[in-house]
Amino acid sequence: MILKILKSNRPVNYLLTTLFGLILWSASLMKPYVYSFYNGESDNILYKPIHEFLENNLIAESIISLVLVLLLAFLIQLLNTQYAFIRIRTMLPAPLFVLIIGGLTDIHTLHPVYFAAIFLLLAIYRLFSAFDVQRPYSAAFDSGFFLGVGALFYFDIILLFPAFLAGTAILSRESNWRNFTINIIGLLMPFFFALSYGVFTEQVMELLKTFEQNIISVNNHFKMNLYLQFFLAFLILFTVLGSAKLIQQYDTKKVSSRKYFNVLLLIFLFSLAGFILVPPVSQEMLVILAIPICFLVTNFFVFLKSRFWGELLIYLLIGIVFSLQITAF
Repeated sequence: MILKILKSNRPVNYLLTTLFGLILWSASLMKPYVYSFYNGESDNILYKPIHEFLENNLIAESIISLVLVLLLAFLIQLLNTQYAFIRIRTMLPAPLFVLIIGGLTDIHTLHPVYFAAIFLLLAIYRLFSAFDVQRPYSAAFDSGFFLGVGALFYFDIILLFPAFLAGTAILSRESNWRNFTINIIGLLMPFFFALSYGVFTEQVMELLKTFEQNIISVNNHFKMNLYLQFFLAFLILFTVLGSAKLIQQYDTKKVSSRKYFNVLLLIFLFSLAGFILVPPVSQEMLVILAIPICFLVTNFFVFLKSRFWGELLIYLLIGIVFSLQITAF
């Protein structure tokens, strides 16, 4: 029954998504905590002033993190509505995203990845507008620019840039050096402004040191957290099921849907590569991974013929996520 409600296209799902968020964030709202950042993680130029302004107000950090997660959920829903790469109208992506992030109880407080994820979605939105456009220069620049702005909040999101370069070639009617060059210029523009500010304020070395720390610092939240490891294993199961369903349907999907899913797959793969290979990247990258995962899993649930298995899997997800909240108290 719950899956049928969540899959529907009724406005009541906005209320359910918000309700899920309030329940899942209740522990951090009642007992807010200080997040343990690695060196440089909270010092990125666009996040540092926010962090310094709010660091003594933990309840405000928890509230803002919830608001940002709900905003991300609704942007994800808007992206699917605008480009309709899941053919059946559904509002499942929004509550599904909130449920996935709800399981990451250690980051139910303010983190730069939430701001970066908003700009990532804006970058994806603009990139998708390049579909079947002969000279998608505006979309190429905007997508690179938004990703660059996101990297000034959470630097490691820059690892996804190769997916955007490839995405420009996949989606546009023709690919040439201009598209790639404009995409690169868009990405570098926010860094040019940031370094110009650093020169003006004599903080260039501090900026470069922060970038370095976001590349070489060691950060691992999974090593001693069995609950998080179990949740990650469950997300892997969901991803495998969603991937198998997509492969099964691939030839029957519209050309546009196939290309959109190809781009989302590249974003997923580069996020996963960063998660595995880059020392500072840890549980926060799951917020980025959750974006392609929720589309993949939504496609799986929407086209799953067995009502029994669909309801069982969604109840398992809800049960696991809500049980993880007990460990947060």
